Amino acid sequence: MSGLQAHVVIVAGAGPAGLAATAALSKAGHEVIILNRDIKFGGLAEYGIFPSKLKLRGGLKKQYWELLQQKNVHYLGNVTIGKGKDLTVEEVCGLGASAVVFTIGAQGTKAIGVEGDSAQGVFHAKDVVYHFNRLPGFGDRPFDMGKHVAVIGAGDVMVDIAHWLTRYKKVERVTAIVRRGPVERKYNPKEIRSVCASMDLDGIKAEFVRIKDRLAKVGQNPDEVLKAFTDEFTKCEPAVSETKMGFRFLASPKRILVDGNNRVRGLEMEDNRLDPKGQDTVAVGLKEYYEFSCDSVVFAVGDKVDETVGLPYKSGLFTTNPNKTGNDPDDALFQAYDESTGQVIDGVFLAGWARKASEGLVGVAKRDGDWCAEVVERYLGAKGKRGDVKIVLDRLHMRLQQRQSRPVNVNGLRALDVAERSFSGKTDCIGEFKFSANQDMLKYIEQKSV
Repeated sequence: MSGLQAHVVIVAGAGPAGLAATAALSKAGHEVIILNRDIKFGGLAEYGIFPSKLKLRGGLKKQYWELLQQKNVHYLGNVTIGKGKDLTVEEVCGLGASAVVFTIGAQGTKAIGVEGDSAQGVFHAKDVVYHFNRLPGFGDRPFDMGKHVAVIGAGDVMVDIAHWLTRYKKVERVTAIVRRGPVERKYNPKEIRSVCASMDLDGIKAEFVRIKDRLAKVGQNPDEVLKAFTDEFTKCEPAVSETKMGFRFLASPKRILVDGNNRVRGLEMEDNRLDPKGQDTVAVGLKEYYEFSCDSVVFAVGDKVDETVGLPYKSGLFTTNPNKTGNDPDDALFQAYDESTGQVIDGVFLAGWARKASEGLVGVAKRDGDWCAEVVERYLGAKGKRGDVKIVLDRLHMRLQQRQSRPVNVNGLRALDVAERSFSGKTDCIGEFKFSANQDMLKYIEQKSV
């Protein structure tokens, strides 16, 4: 593509979706400006992958470094977007780029409306994952889990939390609390290998005895279900602690029980039954309640976007165009849409978890970024006016200077990488050294740039 045909595109967010979109758009010859909340690029790949998957993270990092060194890619980290932040959504859209792609992830956490969820010892899975991946603001935060931890959820994130609790916190017991039954579990059988050596098999068998009549009522054979469930406990990673892990099925937490110091002492649970729903099942409360003792609770029930960003928002999601029209009907899925006006926001697109919170992990987010880039390319192909990247960057830097922001470019990232490698002997559970505070990172970056 010649310089005359190139457009300027701003990509907000440097996780797998944003960097995939950047790769495709920059390869097509466009000038891409990346604005990232974190100093480091990577998003979910940097701060959401379990520590033991360093090989995967390393491979992604190599690809990302190569991308950020392209001449038509301009990276600025440590730039926040939202109300009261470094830039508002309106300011980003007003910088003069031909298109803006928001791939800012899902920074909010779902609440399930459990009374007492502000008690000491109640945590959200995202915060825990950020903690063990050393995301600034979370890496040095204390997580006092006690001896027995209840993890609400039955997906891969629950498994990651259990893995951390067994391998690094070495708690006495972890119990996954599951609203439906074992057949409806959501985690990948390969992921359970990280914790299956810690399974309390006797306890799991007793749990199946407790729920067998309810399974049978929806045509599930309890013995066959138990065999299928435990048959996945193969190729287990060696146990590294005395932690025991179990499950509590057909159970919904209704209330956090606390002691006199507002510290978790247990959960009030409601027993559920399964009712058929098409090819699936649904959990229905039986109005039968009991106490379940535990010392802390981790909610691993999914994410929602941050409504304070300033993009049109509804029911945990930024809103996209419901009207599938145009050359490709699927284009609408990526177009930001304002329900109050009934209009598409021209030139503004969504991808990754910003478009569909908690949908898949790195591979799915990358694919979404690729698809979004195709949509943006079609949009740019029909757009006559092209911007000047120097003008857009000058406006951007002027605005950030006015806000006394401290953006970090690729040279700053290189300086930070050198600094962190120099501390490589001081690794902890993540298997590599990371500064867990922005101020520490900025200190090393700004020392090198003086």
